[in-house]
Amino acid sequence: MFTGIIETTGRIVRTAPVAGGRKLCVDAGVVAGDAVHGASIAVNGVCLTVTGVAAGEVNFDVITETLERTNLGRLRPGDRVNLERSLTPTSRLDGHFVQGHVDGVGEVTRRIDTPREWVLWIRGDDTVRPYVVPKGSVAIDGISLTIAAVEGDQFSVAIIPTTLERTNLADRKVGDRVNLESDIVARTVVHHLRHMQSAGGLTLDSLREHGYL
Repeated sequence: MFTGIIETTGRIVRTAPVAGGRKLCVDAGVVAGDAVHGASIAVNGVCLTVTGVAAGEVNFDVITETLERTNLGRLRPGDRVNLERSLTPTSRLDGHFVQGHVDGVGEVTRRIDTPREWVLWIRGDDTVRPYVVPKGSVAIDGISLTIAAVEGDQFSVAIIPTTLERTNLADRKVGDRVNLESDIVARTVVHHLRHMQSAGGLTLDSLREHGYL
């Protein structure tokens, strides 16, 4: 479990094929300090298991399904990635609960970069769209962000200067693919309502009974 508060960015040092996927080697900076074999680290919001650590570089084996369902399969040496270590029992929860289980990949459709504001518009796919609501939470490449607006199949997020400095969002341009993880609370509510609907119990009275109205 993570919070979506990025600790640092790392650089892809190299990639190599391994059985069932690819190996990523990341120059992880401070995150490599206490990394051990078997630890969980979120890379661009994807929960990965450490398979080796040496001289500040951390290795991960990424299976084919993860490569296909996220933007990790597009990474090349030199690319910058967001890094966050998993929560401990005493960690502050400054963002929102992020599992590191990416729902889908979105596409950057607009970038507004002016002295007044820095905004990204992203088109989400069907796996994410039902859970995107104005002022709700979303993790973009592992970064906990608040949804500013929703228009059709697109939504926007406004980025503060600190986030631009500490993550790879400043590198994002129109056409780039980003990992999206919806808020676990939104997913739970939508799943429950869909279950009620399929069971024929989604009525105004039932919604009031369960406290939704």
